[in-house]
This record gives sequence, structure tokens and C-alpha cells, in this order.
Amino acid sequence: MEKPLIAITMGDPSGVGPEVIVKALANPEIRGLCRPLVLGDPAAMERALNITGAPLRLELVAGRGVPVDLPDGVIYLRSLSNLSDADIEFGRPSREAGDAVFRYIKEAVSLCLAGEASAMATAPISKEALNRAGHKYPGHTELLAELTGAGDFVMMLAGDRLRVSLVTIHEALAAVPGLVTFDRVLSTIRITNRDINRYFKKNPRLAVLALNPHCGEGGLFGTEEECVIKPAVDAARKEGIDAVGPLSADTLFHFAANGEYDAVVCMYHDQGLIPLKLLHFDDGVNVTLGLPIIRTSVDHGTAYNLAGTGTASAASMIAAIRMAARMAIIKAED
Repeated sequence: MEKPLIAITMGDPSGVGPEVIVKALANPEIRGLCRPLVLGDPAAMERALNITGAPLRLELVAGRGVPVDLPDGVIYLRSLSNLSDADIEFGRPSREAGDAVFRYIKEAVSLCLAGEASAMATAPISKEALNRAGHKYPGHTELLAELTGAGDFVMMLAGDRLRVSLVTIHEALAAVPGLVTFDRVLSTIRITNRDINRYFKKNPRLAVLALNPHCGEGGLFGTEEECVIKPAVDAARKEGIDAVGPLSADTLFHFAANGEYDAVVCMYHDQGLIPLKLLHFDDGVNVTLGLPIIRTSVDHGTAYNLAGTGTASAASMIAAIRMAARMAIIKAED
């Protein structure tokens, strides 16, 4: 089987994105799994090569442009910007770079939708720069959903020991109870079950968390468990989904991390990301479920404090590209 082409978006050039991409593409495992195509800026990528000292060189290509048999020492780059030194200054996200980042993501989505790329993997972006450039999105996930026309989507964070999917994503904590609805919980369970079953584990067992401490303590701390979450879990079970809950978050993760569940459905962002990052701070992967394409990402931000030092870990970028490639291979075999 031909190795899948993975479109890799460079992310914010003021952060560690270019550096972790270079480090990841120097990894023999990644080159053995897929054909990487970076979408980004030549100056930022050349700078990253110099900083990391990776034994690689850039080759600019148009379209797919990546040969089936990868020669050693080459990073294939599709240039989609011509940023100045001021635009890519470390730790100082610029409007120009924010607009370029949008183009990288849009092009990767187009390649995937057209079947020219098998999947996309994204380096971290600056939401501030993206919004300053006029692209008003709270994050990658919402932008990807719009670009692909996905009505229902789920953010999942994954590592070898734990997978968590989120009912709500980037929301103020005060707004979360009103957003945890029967339809939203049931949709998250369905999408999580479908894509875990397809790409990760057949017939997965899902744990669904409570919103309130101690599952609301019989209504003493809240009624969302009895009025919203339990009915959604019951409906999912009637559809043949192996889901249990609502379960208390303060104890559930011990059992999930020890393999009793294949994924945990969480009600809000930090409920899932705190335990995930405790276990998988370096090698966690962000996967967007429910899209018509495969998208993975690093599970960290731009790390401006490390940008330019060459010390940023590439473990999450390696894991994201690896997961994208393996998901693409499974999809091709269906």
C-alpha cells in the first residue's frame, strides 16, 4: 500500500511549531509511516532547521509533489506565505502571521477533502493572531468544523493510557451548565463511539462523567445528572452503545487510566484535559472527531518561552503525525 500523504500545517511561526515539525520529520519512524507535506513559510522553516541542527533540507513543491519513495534528508514544503523577519519574531504573534496560519489550515482541509492528502496534522496556532487577522474563531476545532461543513464534531485528546472527548470545548465555566443538554451529550457519545470504533478499538466501552461533584449528590449539588446526562446515557445504551454513567470525575480517571474504559466523555474542557495532560503532557494528541477528514494536532500551545531555543519537545508532534498516518491507513483498508 502507498504510504499516506499527511498535510502538516506549520502553525504560528513565532512559536515552536516549525521547530517541532523539523524534529518530527527527522524521526525515521515518521518517514517510514507516511509522506509528509508541510504547508507553511520557507523563512520560518529554514530558521527552524538552523536552530535544531536537523540534518534535513527544504525542497519547495507545488500541489501534492511528494514522491512515493522519500529520499533521505528532505522536507517537502508547499510555500503559502512570504513572511518578513518582523512577522515571525519569536514570542510576538503578528496579524500577518495569523492570516498566513489561516491559509495553511484552509489549504490542508482542501487537500484532504479533495482526496489529495489522506489526513492533516496541525502545529499550534496563536488564537490572538488568528483573530487579529480577521478570522474570528476560538480555536482550530471550530475553524475546521466550518471549513468542512461539519455540523456535529467532538474534540478528543488521546494518549496510550487515556482518551477523553468533550461535550463543551472553549467556553466560560459559568456557561457550561446551560450548554450541557441532552442532545449535546448524546451526540458526543455517538460521535465518540463511532470514531473510536472505527480507528482505535472495536466495540469501545465509554465512561460518561457527571457535571457536578459526587454526581450531584441526589440533587443536592445540581440536577444535570438526573435530568440531562443519565437520560442521554440511557438513550445511547438503547442504541447499542456500551456507555455507562454519569460517573464521578474524582474517581473515574483512576479506572480509565488503568484500561477499564476506552474513552471518557467529559462535560467541559478542564475536566478532561487536566488528567489527560497529567498522563500525556509530552505525547498527547488532539483529534477532531466527526469531521469528514482525519485531523490530528499537538496537545500543546505555541510555547513562546521556548521558541528559538531548539529545546521544545517534538513528542506530541511525532505522536500526532503517527496517529494521523495510522488512522489514514485504517480508513484506506475499510
